[in-house]
Amino acid sequence: MIFSGIMAILEGISALAKDNVFVATHNYTFQFSLTGWGWIHLILGIVVLLAGLALFSGALWARFVGVVLAGLSMIANFIWLPYFPLWGIVLIAVDAFIIWALCTGTRRAAHQ
Repeated sequence: MIFSGIMAILEGISALAKDNVFVATHNYTFQFSLTGWGWIHLILGIVVLLAGLALFSGALWARFVGVVLAGLSMIANFIWLPYFPLWGIVLIAVDAFIIWALCTGTRRAAHQ
């Protein structure tokens, strides 16, 4: 989650800086300004990063929050696909892995 949060923060900073790497799409259903997307990704990235750090405590609530935030990040990156498809697909895959990892948890051998 820490990696996903850092990548979302970088995504947000890039969008706020109005970098030339983003494609301007017209007639897209979820049309926001690039600045709006920058703030969404920056705030979501900070929250995901903080939740990733909270996972080190081993608390169950941190895992639940992590699953919810990874799901929100996945949705945000899905809607972000027309602006930067490769980055969005990679972060969707990372978020899917995060959800899988948090839901399966740590399994310890029963016969120790």
